[in-house]
Amino acid sequence: MRAKTQKNHSQEWTVCLEGTPLGSLLLTFTANGLAALDFAAEGCKIPAASPPPPNLATLIESVKKELAQYFSGQLVDFKALPLDLQGTPFQQKVWQELQRIPRGRTISYKELARRAGSPQAFRAAGQANAVNPIPIIVPCHRVIAADGSLGGYSSGLERKEWLLKHEGAL
Repeated sequence: MRAKTQKNHSQEWTVCLEGTPLGSLLLTFTANGLAALDFAAEGCKIPAASPPPPNLATLIESVKKELAQYFSGQLVDFKALPLDLQGTPFQQKVWQELQRIPRGRTISYKELARRAGSPQAFRAAGQANAVNPIPIIVPCHRVIAADGSLGGYSSGLERKEWLLKHEGAL
């Protein structure tokens, strides 16, 4: 676990969740909730740091538990987890809409833009989707191209394909 200070001077703690079907995951927390989920390319190498406050330790365990349940095939919606999503107002709208896409379903980038209140901004919606800091939990993998192809995925198309198959959308 490592602690570091962000530019806005709030402290972060990063922990590792190993052994998922997609490899190790780095989970970054602030006092406000989960702030990032990253796929660890070469396993978890996190220097030791001070432990998180007790109330955050409970959240960390909840996130790990829900992700483990998700990967084991259980229906998990992650809605009870506090998230600390930092972005522009438009990105925030897009990320909120992503969380409304049901498991096993997909929508197009154009539909995502429409749902976010800017029907012509499908490229901007795609960009907001691409910089989503908490993939899986904020399910950006559920957005595909209008022609039904997978489109892009910042964490790799093989992961996007795995996630959609795992959820029954492919």
